Amino acid sequence: MEPRNFDGEADRPRSAGAKQTGRVLVVGPYLRARAGSADAQSESHVQRDAEARLDEAAGLARAIDLVIADAIIAPISQIRPATYIGKGKVEEIAALAKSLDIELVVMDCALAPIQQRNLEKELHAKVLDRTGLILEIFGRRAKTKEGALQVELAHLNYQRSRLVRSWTHLERQRGGFGFMGGPGETQIEADRRLIQERITKLENELKKVQATRRLHRAGRQRVPYRVVALVGYTNAGKSTLFNRLTRADVQAADMLFATLDPTLRALNLPHGGKAMLSDTVGFISNLPTQLVAAFRATLEEVLEADVILHVRDISHEDAEAQQSDVDAVLRQLGINPDDSGRIIEVWNKIDRYDAEQREELLNIAARRPEDHPAMLVSAVSGEGIDALLAAIEERLAAKRTTLDLSIDAADGAGISWLHRNSEVLAKELHDGRFDMTVRVDETKRDIVVNRFDAVPRLSA
Repeated sequence: MEPRNFDGEADRPRSAGAKQTGRVLVVGPYLRARAGSADAQSESHVQRDAEARLDEAAGLARAIDLVIADAIIAPISQIRPATYIGKGKVEEIAALAKSLDIELVVMDCALAPIQQRNLEKELHAKVLDRTGLILEIFGRRAKTKEGALQVELAHLNYQRSRLVRSWTHLERQRGGFGFMGGPGETQIEADRRLIQERITKLENELKKVQATRRLHRAGRQRVPYRVVALVGYTNAGKSTLFNRLTRADVQAADMLFATLDPTLRALNLPHGGKAMLSDTVGFISNLPTQLVAAFRATLEEVLEADVILHVRDISHEDAEAQQSDVDAVLRQLGINPDDSGRIIEVWNKIDRYDAEQREELLNIAARRPEDHPAMLVSAVSGEGIDALLAAIEERLAAKRTTLDLSIDAADGAGISWLHRNSEVLAKELHDGRFDMTVRVDETKRDIVVNRFDAVPRLSA
């Protein structure tokens, strides 16, 4: 859908005879970038294209099956405390909403409770901001008990600050004890108390989930499986890549937040080793802080991962801005996005380029520093997957020690322990003894050295 611009300029024409069938209006109230502003001077800030931002907001609305009547850009020079946008734009949007018989206006920004209430009064329609829209999507997509708990917790924390609405029942008071009664408790206070009680209960349940996840991770650490985590902007193709790498059947669709709940599958490496691959929820610009906090239990898989694949939709017009947004969320989680020893950048969707464009992209990737390579892949066609698997294996091996040892063939218990707790690279029988080459992580290196008189293999 072509966005329209309320900036005093000529609007781009709509398609002739287009009939408005929806009742949802998407509004992009984006600040004009001013030269010399803090945002413009920030090294980490990547200016987003307004049309791409509006298109993403419309995609979020379509992700919960909303039919969009129109989508407009409403540039603003400053944020108004009362309504976020200026009075003139409020009137223009109200007139448009009335003409299209709009019931819901989606504002692609984070609104304060009072701004949301004032806009609903002026526009005579329900108003949903970006945070509320993302929460609605997550509420529909959460399939596991853990995901449902996390979404409900985030939604309650969001809703708790929004009880200052125009609903008159919130101003009523409940009577106290005794003959005189007293002022009692207002309905809004009762609602806040109930919400807080529910939040406390959910937080306790999520602590149990975190404890269970820690047990699962401890179990995985007892076997020689390392963890590789996929992160990236929503709709970057993580789930499709996950399916390609693990031959799994995780839902993958061309929509924002197609998958929500984390998934773990075994990943077979080129030389026979195995790792665990984790698919996580996609990130997005201006990700609500409530969701970052609520989904910390899920994102612990990323925190514990040995290798992190940052999957990028390199064909997207806002690819650089999306990378900046993912890096910001990683920093919130305490992960350094510049840690080249741990993070591999994966440029996905190269199948969307023709031969000439692909050659140019390969040249760009080749000019990157050696310690910050980019792996070019197509999760759809499988191009580049073998090279990506080799890079994953190389990173995992760099964190492990290769040892040579000789063990009595009759020591079945010792041989069994090595197979369970290390990666056996070679095993040959000579004169009643097995000459073995194994690869172990740092936590088991000393055990193998002391128990089997193993010696580190010298680098070539």
